[in-house]
Amino acid sequence: MLEVGPNTKVELHFALKLSETGELVDSTFEKAPASLVIGDGNLPAAFEKVLFGMHAGERRVQTMHPEDGFGQHNPANVQTLSRRDFDPSVELSEGLVVSFQDKAKTELPGVVTEINDDQVTVDFNHPLAGRALEFEVEVLHVEPAETH
Repeated sequence: MLEVGPNTKVELHFALKLSETGELVDSTFEKAPASLVIGDGNLPAAFEKVLFGMHAGERRVQTMHPEDGFGQHNPANVQTLSRRDFDPSVELSEGLVVSFQDKAKTELPGVVTEINDDQVTVDFNHPLAGRALEFEVEVLHVEPAETH
């Protein structure tokens, strides 16, 4: 029986919860399973490591510390911008996800955290940065990844 490792294609169910509250962030258990190739970048490396050595039919729950998940919250990623930097047709509100492009034309989503007459504060950290997470996974199928 093939085990999960580099260059394997895995079909699985997962759930991601906030460790401190148990609040569900995302889950495939009530819908179609996820499918990915280990090492393709779709899953952070620390999450992939949880899967290593698992076989179809196995289930595991692992606590992921912030440095193993989405990193620590970085205060430098919180920017205060002029309200003039925003399209006047956009109705700004706290919690609104806005998107900017960096110099390399990479999309940078951020969350509006504060608004006043002249300025808007946007947090460009991943929403789960600084949070400990509970990662539950059930491996449904493992096969060799197709190599081209």
